[in-house]
Amino acid sequence: MRGCVGDERCGNAVLRHFLQTLGVGGLDLLVQVLTMIEIRKAETRDIPDVAAVFIASQADALPYVAKLHTPEETFRFINDNVFVTCEVWVATEGGRIIGMMAINRSHIDHLYLQPGYYRQGIGTMLLNHAKKLRPAGLSLYAFQENERACKFYRNHGFREIERGDGSDNEARRPDILFEWRPEVAH
Repeated sequence: MRGCVGDERCGNAVLRHFLQTLGVGGLDLLVQVLTMIEIRKAETRDIPDVAAVFIASQADALPYVAKLHTPEETFRFINDNVFVTCEVWVATEGGRIIGMMAINRSHIDHLYLQPGYYRQGIGTMLLNHAKKLRPAGLSLYAFQENERACKFYRNHGFREIERGDGSDNEARRPDILFEWRPEVAH
């Protein structure tokens, strides 16, 4: 671009244009390359690390849920329920599991990140991976008081379907059913 040498505004404009050109899938790829984050299907050998992320994330973001079970009970739940009924995916950095997502048919049962890894695009990478796996649509629940998660899902195209009073979940906390459907081209 002419006249751009040494002009920071021009460089910022070029960067903005580059990022817009990449689109969502390209941004995911760029984030993966820059951060060396890998999304892969979990294996049974990953159960202890998946359980550790699950426990740490709940203790940090959902302390009212974390108090419902001991770490041993949670490990058994991950082993005996989540890995049996769900397709489990993990986000890794340098081989270390830093995020997990469990999908049961077209419902995301769990999406958790290791504390300290929030707001770095990792949750977005997992969610976009789920959208690729289930292009017809997805649903999930979030606790109403978990404002960070509710905002995250809304920002990623999920819309609120219904609110519950908590009588249908183990924590007995009001929740929201969210749904994502791909945009229909007109």
